[in-house]
Amino acid sequence: MILIADGGSTKADWIALDSDNNEAFRARTLGLNPAVVDTAELRNRIVNMFQLMSVKDEVTAIHFYGAGCGTPKPIEILKNILESIFVNAKVSIAEDMLAAVYAATGLDPALVCILGTGSNSCYFDGEKVHMKTASLGYTLMDEASGNAFGKKLLTDFYYEKMPTQIAKKFQEQFELDIDIVKFNLYRQPNPNMYLATFAKFMFDFKEEKYIKKIIKKEFQKFFDYRILPYQKTAETPIYFIGSIAFYFKEILEKVAAKHQLKITGIIQRPIDNLVDFHRRK
Repeated sequence: MILIADGGSTKADWIALDSDNNEAFRARTLGLNPAVVDTAELRNRIVNMFQLMSVKDEVTAIHFYGAGCGTPKPIEILKNILESIFVNAKVSIAEDMLAAVYAATGLDPALVCILGTGSNSCYFDGEKVHMKTASLGYTLMDEASGNAFGKKLLTDFYYEKMPTQIAKKFQEQFELDIDIVKFNLYRQPNPNMYLATFAKFMFDFKEEKYIKKIIKKEFQKFFDYRILPYQKTAETPIYFIGSIAFYFKEILEKVAAKHQLKITGIIQRPIDNLVDFHRRK
């Protein structure tokens, strides 16, 4: 049995393929970003998923693509955990950017971007992934991501910069007691995932001028820092992966057009495309 996983900061999607390459089952765990979640919690999130544990001795290979898996240390942490659980499996770990490439374009050259809980981009030349800038994560970067929008909504609310009617709805939807907010930001695992939960608020109010302005400004920052530096022309395909890109497609396309670029495709969840890619290999 083979396990293929797309591991974001918020959630990790798993699909198991049997010996005939047919889907045996699919499962979802909490996010498995080894850059922000400690070792014990990472392990708990895996072993608490019954479907995965029920086949742990049958798994012969794991292809894990994950947020936070772009440098050696977090890769080693996650690899050690997976090998200790799936004792008969050969474990391969790569960053989520490579999963986005395989899911979006296969082996064809393209610009590929992630806009989910976090954000990133790369240029794939058909063989190698090229990244202009390393990602320093949610604290310093992640433009136009779920956690970036969450930060903006929270700060606008507390600075009283949010329009009154929208602030009222925001307060009704979330627990905004200051002690609870600070506890989740500074004392709990995955503060980036916590921040991203606030971004969901925008989906219901995306026609509001205030929300549109926030989205457009963040998308522009993403293009400035994560797309334009590659200096590609309109002939270069551009793909986006993730819910932020999916739900705010119209605004994203307008920002792209402003720079004489066109978005080739947007994929909300890459796991099925990723599995198809592995079946063709």
